[in-house]
Amino acid sequence: MRNPLSEKVVKIKPSGIRKFFDVVNEMPDAISLGVGEPDFDTPWHVRDEGIYALEKGKTFYTSNAGLLELREEICKYYTRKFHATYDPAKECLITVGGSEGIDIGLRAMLDPGDEVIIPEPCYVSYLPCVELADGVPVRIPLQAENEFRLTPEELEAAITEKTKVVILPFPNNPTGAIMEREDLEKIAKIIIDHDLYVMSDEIYAELSYKDKHVSIASLPGMRDRTIVINGFSKAYAMTGWRLGYALAPEIICTQMTKIHQFAIMCAPTNSQYAAIDAVRDGDKDIEMMVRAYDQRRKFLMQTFREMDIECFEPFGAFYVFPCIKQFGMTSEEFATRLLMEEKVAVVPGTAFGDCGEGFLRISYAYSIEELKEAMGRIKHFISNLR
Repeated sequence: MRNPLSEKVVKIKPSGIRKFFDVVNEMPDAISLGVGEPDFDTPWHVRDEGIYALEKGKTFYTSNAGLLELREEICKYYTRKFHATYDPAKECLITVGGSEGIDIGLRAMLDPGDEVIIPEPCYVSYLPCVELADGVPVRIPLQAENEFRLTPEELEAAITEKTKVVILPFPNNPTGAIMEREDLEKIAKIIIDHDLYVMSDEIYAELSYKDKHVSIASLPGMRDRTIVINGFSKAYAMTGWRLGYALAPEIICTQMTKIHQFAIMCAPTNSQYAAIDAVRDGDKDIEMMVRAYDQRRKFLMQTFREMDIECFEPFGAFYVFPCIKQFGMTSEEFATRLLMEEKVAVVPGTAFGDCGEGFLRISYAYSIEELKEAMGRIKHFISNLR
C-alpha cells in the first residue's frame, strides 16, 4: 500500500512543549509554569460585546480580510501606539490567531530554496512554517551575554545571496528579551542594504516593562519591507477567541488574503466584534495586567538571586529563562526530574531551539500564590542537587 503521508510533514518534529503538560494533566497537585497563556479572564466589556454579537445574530461570514471596522480600529491603534500607518482596506488582514499570520505570510513570500533567518531561542512555529513553505531556515543562536538580542554582526554573518526574510521575534518567547530602538536601527540598515524583508512578530508588544515597544515598521525605509504579526491573545487575555492580524504592504497583504480565503474563509465573526471593543477600549485592561506581570517578574528575579541561579533580566513578554548549567544536567533531564520529584512543570529550553540547552522557560502568567509555591518546590529540588 502506498505511503499516505507527506515526507516533508513527517520529518517535522512535534512541539517540545506539549509532552510535559500531558503528564501534568494526570498528576494531582502538580503546578504548571509552562503554558504561555494569561491567567486573567477576558475583560468583561469584551466578553459582553461577544455575547451581544451572538444575541443579535451576527454569526454570518465576514469579508475574507475581516470586518472593516475592526481593521480600521487596528490601524488606528498601530498609529497611536507604535507610529506605523497602514491602510485598513488594503494592508490589514484578520487571521485565526497570530500563528496563521506567520504561516500564510511565509507562504506568500517564499519560493523553494529561499532562506529565512530565525534567531533562536524562539517561538516553536517559525521553523516548521518555513519548512512547510519550502523555505530554508537559517538559525542564529542568540547569546545570554547579549541579553538574547540579535546583534548586527550575527545578522550579517548569516546573510547569503539566498536570504529573503528575517524573522524578528521580539519581545521574545521564551527569553523575554527585547530589542530597543537603537538595536532595531542597526538591524534595519542591514535589511535595507541587502534588500531583505522582515516578519516582525509583535504579539507581546504591549507586555514591555522597560520602555514602550518600538516596531521596526515605524523606522525609516522599513514599512514596505515588514510584515507585522500581532493579535489579541496575550495583551487582551483572549487566547480562546483565536484572533490575530497581519499588517503588510498591499502587494504582500493581497497574496496573504488569497491564501487565507482558500484555507480559512474568515476569522470567527463574534470574536471580531469582541475585538473591536478590546482594541478601542482596552488600554486600561492592558495596564492592569502589565502591572501584575511586572510584579511577578520582579518576584521571580529576586527569588532566582536568592537561589544563586543565573538569569538575565527579561523586559518583555511573561517568561523568564534561567540558566541551569551549574547542575550538570540537560534541560530535558532537569525538567523531567523537577516534574517527577516536585510536581512542577517547566519547559526545557531546547523546545525553542538547540541553543536553548542549559536553560528553562518559566512563565509568570500565574498568580503570585502559585509562583511562590512553585518556587519553594524548585528551591527544595535544587538544594538536593548541591
